[in-house]
Amino acid sequence: MAGRGKALGGAAVAKKAASRSSKAGLQFPVGRIARFLKAGKYAERVGAGAPVYLAAVLEYLAAEVLELAGNAARDNKKGRIVPRHIQLAVRNDEELSKFLGAVTISSGGVLPNIHNLLLPKKSGGLASAKSSSADDD
Repeated sequence: MAGRGKALGGAAVAKKAASRSSKAGLQFPVGRIARFLKAGKYAERVGAGAPVYLAAVLEYLAAEVLELAGNAARDNKKGRIVPRHIQLAVRNDEELSKFLGAVTISSGGVLPNIHNLLLPKKSGGLASAKSSSADDD
């Protein structure tokens, strides 16, 4: 019997430790987020799935912003993302702009925008004829 038990024990090779991030297939640190959730006293107890879910959401948001900022950098013929590109990416996306509406991005600037009233009026024969006929009434 001892031989049989020993054979089973020898066949079971010790598993190498895998991080919770790698188990979840994430780049963001699940263990660190769990530690911060516990230390932040947001709740008395933190479940096992909460930091995984939060890490996944944060990773998705970061990937979305970085993709759009990378596109903005490419549009400006730059190889490096700077705060201006992040600002352009966030403000041109409807959902991200709403989500980060009260956020100020340092050195981000503003979206280029000229109000319609400030643009020069188009001189057209048809438009001026309509306005003069309206004045006659």
